Amino acid sequence: MSLPFARLRRLRQSARLRDLLSETTLSCRNLIAPIFVRPGKNVRRPILSMPGQFQFSIDQVVKEAKELKKLGIPAVILFGIPSKKDTTGSEAYARDGIIQTAVRELKAKVPGLTVITDLCFCEYTSHGHCGVVKGKSIDNDATLSLIRKTAIAQAEAGADIIAPSGMMDGAVKTIRSALEQGGHDQIIMAYSAKYASAFYGPFRDAAKSPPQFGDRKTYQMDFRNSRQALLEVEQDLKEGADIVMVKPALAYLDVVRQVKDKFDVPVAAYNVSGEYAMVKAAAKAGWIDEEKIILEILTGIRRAGADFILTYHAKAVAKILER
Repeated sequence: MSLPFARLRRLRQSARLRDLLSETTLSCRNLIAPIFVRPGKNVRRPILSMPGQFQFSIDQVVKEAKELKKLGIPAVILFGIPSKKDTTGSEAYARDGIIQTAVRELKAKVPGLTVITDLCFCEYTSHGHCGVVKGKSIDNDATLSLIRKTAIAQAEAGADIIAPSGMMDGAVKTIRSALEQGGHDQIIMAYSAKYASAFYGPFRDAAKSPPQFGDRKTYQMDFRNSRQALLEVEQDLKEGADIVMVKPALAYLDVVRQVKDKFDVPVAAYNVSGEYAMVKAAAKAGWIDEEKIILEILTGIRRAGADFILTYHAKAVAKILER
């Protein structure tokens, strides 16, 4: 019997060898933890569709952020749930808005933590869309003026990274221009390839942001397309983005890889709420090993080319990795 000269199984015969020869690494420094911020004091409200996740009042956000930082997670991204909503999402750009207040507290009380602010309006608008509504349409250019105001408010509060997620054309250019004119130099992490996805369902419950009419398919990307994602990324980079993002992650690993190969810039991928909720539900039913699954998922996202992963599993993974 003729045997192969190279026996590749030799490289896999012990855990020590497998670790030595692993091509992809996953560590806490690759993780960004999303946090939902709501009004009140001493509030830690469970999100039913996302077991293990909470809406936090600002004092509890500080407590949570300290724990995350102690675990080695270098960054958080904040999503706001305002005390009131209106047609233009005015609390998004108010100096005393929920996110601006949270940023100031975090910068004062959790030094060394990188604070990222999501810049969008769906959580703040009474209609639940990501911009100014005229009739039944989103007015892209009218929304840019609000994006500009919000970017300045977040920068003045002390955000380290501003992350526009509304998929408005020209958003990155608007933010970069506003920051430079205001004497600010924040990093922009653009949600460059954000798809109109069914995987966002639990997030809309968590952030109280479902659209009150229609959907977001006129501004978020069609999930059947990948070439257009490269055009979106290219445009955001030309407009001044420092980091680009693909969202969601799991069904779009091909897009993550194409973006990394074509542009070779820092790439983030968002392991979104629906992806998280499916793992939690299957684990609760006893169908999967939760710890092994989340390590495999996040390592797969890294292997596809993501430098950073925004994930609700961040704290759990950090605890696993420190063992």
